[in-house]
Amino acid sequence: MDESKRCEVRITGLGGQGVILCGHIIGKAAALYDHKFSTMTQSFGPEARGSACSSQVVIEPENVKYPYVTSADILIALSQDAFNKFIPEAARDAVICYDSSLVTVDKLPSGKQKAYGIPATRIAEDLGRKIVLNIVMLGFFTAVCDVISQRAMRKAVVKSVPKGTEKFNLKAFNEGFDYGIKLKRRLEKNHNEPEPQASK
Repeated sequence: MDESKRCEVRITGLGGQGVILCGHIIGKAAALYDHKFSTMTQSFGPEARGSACSSQVVIEPENVKYPYVTSADILIALSQDAFNKFIPEAARDAVICYDSSLVTVDKLPSGKQKAYGIPATRIAEDLGRKIVLNIVMLGFFTAVCDVISQRAMRKAVVKSVPKGTEKFNLKAFNEGFDYGIKLKRRLEKNHNEPEPQASK
């Protein structure tokens, strides 16, 4: 994506999936380690765990003039309800990163939008801790979207996760990043647009 322009990112899912932490890490990576300007806001449903929640990150090369997402350039969806709720508000040329373990993308509102799926929950479970599905997704987002450097994201992950879990979380991040790189290479090799895939 064009790093000289404002980029709006919305991360959405259910309480307990680490949605808010995702926003904090993206914002921290952009501001502290990639030396951009960023803001992060968040919202919760009536009950934190198991109800809808979202975080919004705005990244700009200069001062952020308006801190809220109006039309997300990137939508990260960790649950079906969250995807259904926020996809109508995404930009016409938005990039959608979704957990294909939990989200089915049958059709996108705009033909210019691109959807990239990763079985983040399954990968996290295979690693032994489902709770790191959000970190897996952050690695995938980093590889697919090219908004923030891998170096900055890795630093932000290390500084944001509980002490003693840094190595494990970096492993989860790397799993997602590698999956994203392989997906992009496969799509480029086949000269195909990324087709939405149903969860398996």
